[in-house]
Amino acid sequence: MSRRPRISVVLTCEHAGHQIPASVKKYFVGAEEVLQSHRGWDPGALPLARQFASQLGVPLAFSTVSRLVVELNRSAGHPRLFSEFTRELPADQRTRLFEQYWTPHRTAVEQDIAKKIASGSSVVHLSVHTFTQYFGTEVRTTDIGLLYDPRRTGERHLCSAWRDELQAACPAWKIRRNHPYKGSSDGFTTSLRKRFDAEQYLGIELEVCQKFFLTGGPGWKKILTVVPETFQRTLQDFSPRS
Repeated sequence: MSRRPRISVVLTCEHAGHQIPASVKKYFVGAEEVLQSHRGWDPGALPLARQFASQLGVPLAFSTVSRLVVELNRSAGHPRLFSEFTRELPADQRTRLFEQYWTPHRTAVEQDIAKKIASGSSVVHLSVHTFTQYFGTEVRTTDIGLLYDPRRTGERHLCSAWRDELQAACPAWKIRRNHPYKGSSDGFTTSLRKRFDAEQYLGIELEVCQKFFLTGGPGWKKILTVVPETFQRTLQDFSPRS
């Protein structure tokens, strides 16, 4: 009988805050409302990611610089790498923002994953996000989304098992896979899949509706408790080769 591969968890949160560096603050004058909205950050993502870190006993890599400065969850060269506030800046300024914020986060995480794989582990990378309930005229009814690449068997099985754990713990929650976004769309996990094979690296994006954080109360407390606990339980019996 083959031995189950050792699994290491890498935990990230790319949209943890809406801070604007002093060097570009003048370009964001009057943008306070946008910065506080879902366009500026993922409300609730950082406290949820920190709860995962505590539950799993792993470090958390995160950035509190607003995604409107430079988008850490987009590939280099992506049309939305820079927002309307920064994309028209001179090339040297954009390069500095890229090298100060995008590169250090992405490089550190990628090197950590490579190191864990080299030591014999399979890596489950969980990237923690939240999404707005109201998007234009659309009212999203999803409570929790689990994003993955359906072509990767391990990611598909992991998200199916986690969904079952979540649904058993909280039957009233509407949990969907690859919703409200597709896990195969451009993102940090997508780029890492190009470097690491499917048994070495599993990239999962967690998306939780921001209504839980914004309204607070028992619903948010349940998210903070149940979502990390069910993830940990799911990993206990999971094999990337299953």
